[in-house]
Amino acid sequence: MRSLAVYLVALAFGSAVRAAPKDCAHKVKESVVPPRGWTKAASAPANHTIELRIGLPQPNFAELEHHLYEVSDPFHERYGAHLSKEEVESLIAPHPQSIQLVDEWLVSYGLVQEDLSRSPAQDWVKVKVPVSLAEKMLDTEYHVWTHEASGESLVRTTSYSLPEHLHEHIDLVQPTTLFSTFKRMRSTARFSRTTPAAPSPSAPPIKVPTASGGEVDASCNETITITCLKQLYNAVGFTPSSKNGNKIAATGYLGQFANFADFELFNEDQVPEAVNATFDVISINGGENDQDPDEAGDEADLDVQFAFGLTFPTPATFFTTGGSPPFIPDVLTPTDSNEPYTEWLDFILDDPNPPQTISTSYADDEQTVPVSFAQRVCNGFAQLGARGVSLTFSSGDGGVGDGDSDPATQECFSNDGRNVTRFIPLFPPSCPFVTAVGGTTHIPETAVFFSGGGFSNVFPRPAYQDIAVPEFLARLAPGKFEGLFNPNGRAIPDVSAQADLFKVFIGGEAFLIGGTSAASPTFAGIVSLLNGARISKGLSPLGFLNPLIYALGAIEPSAFNDITVGNNPGCGTEGFNATKGWDAITGFGTPNFGKLKEIVTTGFLTLDLDSTGISVSL
Repeated sequence: MRSLAVYLVALAFGSAVRAAPKDCAHKVKESVVPPRGWTKAASAPANHTIELRIGLPQPNFAELEHHLYEVSDPFHERYGAHLSKEEVESLIAPHPQSIQLVDEWLVSYGLVQEDLSRSPAQDWVKVKVPVSLAEKMLDTEYHVWTHEASGESLVRTTSYSLPEHLHEHIDLVQPTTLFSTFKRMRSTARFSRTTPAAPSPSAPPIKVPTASGGEVDASCNETITITCLKQLYNAVGFTPSSKNGNKIAATGYLGQFANFADFELFNEDQVPEAVNATFDVISINGGENDQDPDEAGDEADLDVQFAFGLTFPTPATFFTTGGSPPFIPDVLTPTDSNEPYTEWLDFILDDPNPPQTISTSYADDEQTVPVSFAQRVCNGFAQLGARGVSLTFSSGDGGVGDGDSDPATQECFSNDGRNVTRFIPLFPPSCPFVTAVGGTTHIPETAVFFSGGGFSNVFPRPAYQDIAVPEFLARLAPGKFEGLFNPNGRAIPDVSAQADLFKVFIGGEAFLIGGTSAASPTFAGIVSLLNGARISKGLSPLGFLNPLIYALGAIEPSAFNDITVGNNPGCGTEGFNATKGWDAITGFGTPNFGKLKEIVTTGFLTLDLDSTGISVSL
């Protein structure tokens, strides 16, 4: 029977070959202005291989989004009733006609089913082809482009076309117009090989009313440790279960390796009960995790040590994803891979039981990411949220700029050909379906100057921000930063956490590291503790966090420690100021685990309407 089924599929596919519309007129599908900082170097080698990723429309995505918001709304009766993998895939599956017509187009260029790979929902098709064939298929010319600042190169085009009848059946094709450099978020300005001496043991603790026991060790103003974070965020004394099914993960890219020996040194220093503990490593797209001490990654070590140190003994996973877009003409790189983040997204969407909390500290300037690509990747995050996964992303280390130069002198030119000054938000943090985490420093906490914040130029403001963000904008001086940002865009960050002076072990040595790359795994660790508490009580994980965060920010602000001091300079400006309530540098502030645990594990939120207005009970 299987042989007959295979034969019938092959026969149907062969019929498509005969009907293939190879010679249909092409029409431009997407074009971009040559991006700033990239120079066209030469024509791409005809035999260079690229892996085309073809995105088919998701006609029912609006229905998926509707489900996502219902199961993520703490006031909705469906709160926490997350969808299954199969339910999500059925909602984002393309129309059969789209699949058929795209198959016909591919076959018309000599490609057969064995050449193709598809996502489980069939909304993505991938195929490896030489540049010469890609140019025919897309009626375009690929070139090698060189990034002036880094010297890296990409094989890309600034415009591509598709047969006109396919425009409604294909959302995008990449790699074409995606000039991403995909950087990690560690702030190099805050990297130090020398660990400052801790204050004298006689130094009095710092009084912090919301902290565990109302105080934090004085040493925490010099060096941030797991103990500091648990004290500051009111999490002392809580130990999660290792057997209730709760899991946490951190992602790694760009050759960032998480070193087991460093993890052991970290635990010996800061989490003695976790000595001899370990974490799983899952390789995606050929990702490696070299254990040579000289190859230990500062970003990877930071992420796993603090995310997994905070949540021990919760089972933990480090995802190491291979692939990097840069093409190196001098060594004749055989294959130009896709943006590695999409390789991870493919994998995790196909996982029937993904970790409930995942932290990522990598991003890129939003303006370097084509809108069509950003929207499709963001839709992938929505799918994970609907399945009960909480995603945290570092908001960036450049204030309102891109972090590539001194915040006071950043020029921050737009990438649309006008070359006007604009603030530069980052993607994926600007996606409305993830939680963007800004940074704080010192105790009492203030906003750290490099904390990324601002407003998306791609994604409109989501409904969950419709109260908090307009209130913040109303407090800005009239005309301040006019024309520099999009006041109607999705605002970031959502929350924040400590982001400086973190003591980590890298290559067997202690270092201090800063950056919102420290804030994201810290906040993710707190979320994972909350998930563990809920799961142990038979409740669902929190999933997509933002509707809950903004509800609590409005009606139960004590769930967060409001940060009202500091600003995030960039683009030659002083940036946004931290203020009471939500702001574009620290969001609603840093977490109060004890308060959040009380809220999310006991009765949750209810609204009561009476003649005096709305009252909230917990």
